[in-house]
Amino acid sequence: MLNDVTFGQYYPAKSFVHNMDPRAKILFVIAYIVAVFLADNFFGLAAVTVFLLLGVFFSRVPFGRVLRSVKMILFLIIFTAILNLFFYSSGAELHILWQWKFITISWEAIINMVFLAMRLFLLVMGTSVLTLTTTPVALTDGIESLLTPLKWIRFPVHELALIMSIALRFIPTLMDETNRIISAQKARGADFETGGLIRRAKAMIPVLVPLLVSAFRRAEDLGDAMDARCYSGAKGRTKYKKLTFTWRDLVGLLLSAALITGIVFLNLYFGGKFAVFDWIAGNFFVG
Repeated sequence: MLNDVTFGQYYPAKSFVHNMDPRAKILFVIAYIVAVFLADNFFGLAAVTVFLLLGVFFSRVPFGRVLRSVKMILFLIIFTAILNLFFYSSGAELHILWQWKFITISWEAIINMVFLAMRLFLLVMGTSVLTLTTTPVALTDGIESLLTPLKWIRFPVHELALIMSIALRFIPTLMDETNRIISAQKARGADFETGGLIRRAKAMIPVLVPLLVSAFRRAEDLGDAMDARCYSGAKGRTKYKKLTFTWRDLVGLLLSAALITGIVFLNLYFGGKFAVFDWIAGNFFVG
């Protein structure tokens, strides 16, 4: 059931993206997220898609593995798309295709639905490339290094980076634990695949309880292991591997700047997401 969850899992390979500094990859992903939300038309989303495909190609991660990361939020994408389809409103005049009581489907609503679905789709796939090409330890070091200026105001940078790293590390572990619990419940006659939504939700209660118990037990074991190794926070700690910027990181940062610049240009030149389809609506759905 949960075997296709790829978020938080590292895919070992020798590639251009794998060899980049984790700080550069984090900055690149931040720029990618900014570009996704900055894109105001389908041309901008197309440019973001091209950059995503190039990133997947140079990471040597199978595209299907990256694509499976969307399964986690597939329900959220569909639910958001349906809400935008039936309850879209705008200050401008809408080209209504179908209407029933308070529910209205318009040409603008369909365009907006597709646009938002593509935005969420690209957002998840782009962030999954970061976790697939960066180990949790390297990701922790990168986050801690980028947040170093916050140490001047006594912000717990190391602790925050460690929490994020542990959370990413335990996502696949908890998924495997959930699969084992579900298999054990099925062996005892539990049914998770028939019935309505409420019945399926009730069937998951016997899974959630042992899963929470297992998660707390793992957290306690991790705390004991850290105490046994005399872990005392960031004070006095040294790094086994020093982070250094290389030409790959410079290329990545330049591509990030080029992506954002290109998105801004496309927004100014082509306008909003409805500009390309205005003539279609005007010719087919007016009068």
